[in-house]
Amino acid sequence: MTKILVLYYSSYGHVDALAQAIADGAHETGADVTIGRVPESVPPEVAQASGFSANEEHPVVEPDSLADYDAIIVGSPTRFGRLSSQMASFWDRTGGLWVKGALIGKVGASFTSTGSQHGGQETTQYSILSNLLHHGMTIVGLDYGFAGQMNGDEIVGGSPYGASTVAGGDGSRTPHEIDLDGARYLGAKVARTAAKLAA
Repeated sequence: MTKILVLYYSSYGHVDALAQAIADGAHETGADVTIGRVPESVPPEVAQASGFSANEEHPVVEPDSLADYDAIIVGSPTRFGRLSSQMASFWDRTGGLWVKGALIGKVGASFTSTGSQHGGQETTQYSILSNLLHHGMTIVGLDYGFAGQMNGDEIVGGSPYGASTVAGGDGSRTPHEIDLDGARYLGAKVARTAAKLAA
């Protein structure tokens, strides 16, 4: 059975919601799916004062465990057009895996959340994907087989680089159903691709 890790960091729950939708899509293919999060690096009092909410149902993942999976789908909110410091710090700790080539040939993908339509979704996904490419992973994007990302009538996320959503400047906007459908599509595509490569 193909093993998929949906690895994410979320401050306000938007990336968490996409992670669950991605996991649902991957699970529908018959894959064994784990959702895990990276450690919070913000002091607890700052996280509490800022209203951060970690989903305690999802365990904190350590870098060495990445080698156990056939595919890793990585999600981070946008921080000034790039991945969050929490996610960057996690990947900075994967040097040992890189030296061993432990992730070469595995499948990787990205997802994100931004405050506005032009808040850096694609640059954030590039900053996620660059880590995966340096590890020798095979990248899967959100192709235009998912037509929802072409919607011009509503504010929705999605790009060829991965699933995404728009949170609003104050974080009050919940993921659009089209964004969640795109996330499920991406999860299923990654799982099918990983199964083919593993075979």
